[in-house]
Amino acid sequence: MRKTVLPFLFIMCACTPKHQKTVDPVDRLFLSEFRKEEPGAAVLIMHGNKILFEKGYGLADIVSGEKIAPTTLFNIGSISKTFVANTVLLLATEGRLSVDDRLDQYFNFKNPSISKKVKLHHLLTHTSGLPDNRRKFLDSVYLLTAKDQENWNPIELNDSLLFEPGSRFEYSNPAFNGLALIIEKVTGRKWQEVVSEKIFKPSNMPTSKITDGAYPQQGVSHGYVRSQGKFIEKDYGEEPTFAAAGNGGVWSSVRELAHYELALRNALFLKKDVIEHSRSIMRYTPWLDSLPPYIGYSWFISQTDDHTKIVSHTGTQGGFHADFVSIPEQGFLYVVLSNRSFPREEFRKKILAMVGLKERAMPVPK
Repeated sequence: MRKTVLPFLFIMCACTPKHQKTVDPVDRLFLSEFRKEEPGAAVLIMHGNKILFEKGYGLADIVSGEKIAPTTLFNIGSISKTFVANTVLLLATEGRLSVDDRLDQYFNFKNPSISKKVKLHHLLTHTSGLPDNRRKFLDSVYLLTAKDQENWNPIELNDSLLFEPGSRFEYSNPAFNGLALIIEKVTGRKWQEVVSEKIFKPSNMPTSKITDGAYPQQGVSHGYVRSQGKFIEKDYGEEPTFAAAGNGGVWSSVRELAHYELALRNALFLKKDVIEHSRSIMRYTPWLDSLPPYIGYSWFISQTDDHTKIVSHTGTQGGFHADFVSIPEQGFLYVVLSNRSFPREEFRKKILAMVGLKERAMPVPK
């Protein structure tokens, strides 16, 4: 018999967030980690379209003392890749590009044979084989302000591939800088504007934004790292590649990411079959990696012990750490956004255990 998250969720739902007490297991878990006078986190748990738990812990800005709330904007790191991927799929459904397009249709590589082999779907699944050679050409000071184009330029200078496209997995941030640039080439507009129009707006994400040059200074939290017992700021201007937005430039809140998940479930900006395909494991032949494939179009796919699919993505950038975990079949969503490090994988396990589920072991990307 298949396990269900429903009994526990209905128990949680008996108390609205307004009346929940600190003895609630989710609240107790986060209170044990985050202090009110330090950087913290926002967490949300949803079943169906009902938010069962949402709360902020700690400070968004340790200078001003602004508290974290479910509406606080965080940099969501690599969860941003899902927005780039979905925009590419939108343009594909409109017939403006194809995931089978080769890179030589958009870029001029030093070695043209590379760009003829790699297709857009290889970028979407981290299976392109393109080496991340940015540090060879760009120093850390330059990377502090280098945007998508500057981060992608070194990739075109590669002489060879790490492996044949589609045969192995190699997590790639530059791949999504390249995809963001392709969106701009196809639309003739800034890709940030396209995402805002095609995804943020229909998903009811009015305050979400995307880095376009300088880091937003107002209306967002700041990221921090602990150094010698103190928290120091670690975001735009302190962290290399922070301005390269295609791989990690989205700023959102746990509440608006819940809206994003509902928009996906209800096919508000993409057709249902396209969404289902994008959130399924892409299988290539021959597959030569030591691990079996476990990625869709940017989404990472795992399963519970009873074989229920889990769709997720983590995010790490500077002092920001995030986790987005959806179990579509159960209508379950867990989102946590933090402006400092915490044992993210352990928290995911504990949250799933609270609803009677266990995720089968899988590699979790940064």
